[in-house]
Amino acid sequence: MRLVTHGDSAPASVNRYLLPHEQQVIMVRRHPAVLLRPVAEVFGGLIVAGLLSKIFGGEGSSTALVVVWWLWLLLLIRFVWKVAEWSVDYFVVTSKRMLLTTGLITRKVAMMPLGKVTDMSFQRSLLGRMLGYGEFILESAGQDQALSTVEYIPYPETLYLEVCQMLFPSKDDSDD
Repeated sequence: MRLVTHGDSAPASVNRYLLPHEQQVIMVRRHPAVLLRPVAEVFGGLIVAGLLSKIFGGEGSSTALVVVWWLWLLLLIRFVWKVAEWSVDYFVVTSKRMLLTTGLITRKVAMMPLGKVTDMSFQRSLLGRMLGYGEFILESAGQDQALSTVEYIPYPETLYLEVCQMLFPSKDDSDD
């Protein structure tokens, strides 16, 4: 099984971080549940702005209405920013390492070589179980790594088994 988002080629935002001898095995975006809080903030802000408009609308206080709706517009802009960030964030597993690329303007690439992973587990909250995401926890031998936790991973059971198979290949797999 190969979990890759766009056919077999990584987008340019990810491809530039892959080494020539690496084979991309898994590439997924983080689960859209990462956007739940910004969505709730925008809708909550819209409700509050609507209620305040009703309150201030009768008094003729146009300055207060303008401020209220500008504040909501800022929430909307923040939401659009979060969606744009989510669209370029990827979790990638290659034949040699795991990468998490994040950030829209300031790009952050966290990486851990597969050979350094000594323990890997995943957790799922109740909301994660309902929506289909989880969190990977990676450990290496007594070292702090740039990549130790990966939140909002889609298909966590499938990805966990895929990565474990790469970390601990069976004797049949190594004979190929």
